[in-house]
Amino acid sequence: MFIRYAKASDRLVQVAKVYSKEEHGIDPLLVDEDAKKAVQRLNDNGHEAYIVGGAVRDLLLGRTPKDFDIATSASPRQVSKLFYNARAIGKRFKIVHLIYGDKILEVSTFRGPSEEGSSNIYGTIEEDAARRDFSINSLYYDPFKELVIDFNGSMKDFSRKTIRSILPLDTTFVEDPVRMIRALKYSATTGFSIRFDLGCAIKKNAREISKASTSRLTEEVNKILASGCSQKIFTLLSKYGLLPFILPAFSVFCNSRLEMESLEELDRLENEARSRGESLDKSVMYEMLLSPLIARSEEELSSQEMFKDVFRQMKVLLSPITPANIDLEKASISFLLKQGIEYKQVKRKPAVKDGVARKKKKPFMYQKSKKKVKINPEAPAQE
Repeated sequence: MFIRYAKASDRLVQVAKVYSKEEHGIDPLLVDEDAKKAVQRLNDNGHEAYIVGGAVRDLLLGRTPKDFDIATSASPRQVSKLFYNARAIGKRFKIVHLIYGDKILEVSTFRGPSEEGSSNIYGTIEEDAARRDFSINSLYYDPFKELVIDFNGSMKDFSRKTIRSILPLDTTFVEDPVRMIRALKYSATTGFSIRFDLGCAIKKNAREISKASTSRLTEEVNKILASGCSQKIFTLLSKYGLLPFILPAFSVFCNSRLEMESLEELDRLENEARSRGESLDKSVMYEMLLSPLIARSEEELSSQEMFKDVFRQMKVLLSPITPANIDLEKASISFLLKQGIEYKQVKRKPAVKDGVARKKKKPFMYQKSKKKVKINPEAPAQE
């Protein structure tokens, strides 16, 4: 193990521990080649760059990461100039996506300490490490020197198999409530335990999750369903009091035996698909999540009426998250087919006037005016 130092006034201060390949045991063959090339290009142009976050966590666990994120000293503008396939996104704090077909590498500039009026400013790698959410996500990996840099004592947490918050527990979940979901998700996917103080903070701040936007909650639920550990994650969300604020209606029934069996089957199918380099369609995930909870109407209904009833129940059970209607429609149709009910979607007929189908009008912003307007330069300006 090596020690990384930094200058503080007139002396050197230990800021990180650096672990060699023999100590961390990461298999370099699991590292994405495009991620390595991106780090290499940034290094060749005088910038510091590392693979960070969940990718390093998965590599230490001997897993092939699904996504690779890169942290660098280069600004978003400098990154964009170096890569032809770069696309800068974000408003307050820009990050850069490097697009390789269906794969996206996220490149972010080191963040500095938050200041009044600006919570997103650039900084050093030491400052960036202090702003990471949990210790198991705060490691930096150099794929060429094969070194892991640890600023927060994260390797100890790996050896103890515990999840610890780096940020102050009295403010971290108020600043970003979704961190509570991520903590429980990491516990389920890694098998690591939640530290006692972290667990108490999650229970205390559970209500804060209702302040998160529906789009973020929808994204998190989709990630849970595609994780291959959905049954464990939903159980933890219920245990720590988060589920009633994420999926209120679903939370009432989530611990039923049929629901647990359906989620276990979903995880099995997702893991099988992942082994083939694939993923289940969202409609399949929603159907398996909700099918044990759908009530059959005692009245005799047509297939169209049954479809509307099932679709409505799915919307209610998932409220307030907002999955795409097309996914819920497909889930509803599949549910009915398994009940022996064939439903055929009725195609809408185009509006007809005088025996001729009306053409769809283009959006207003694309319509061109046929009138020619002449401007009289001698006319007085209108106030």
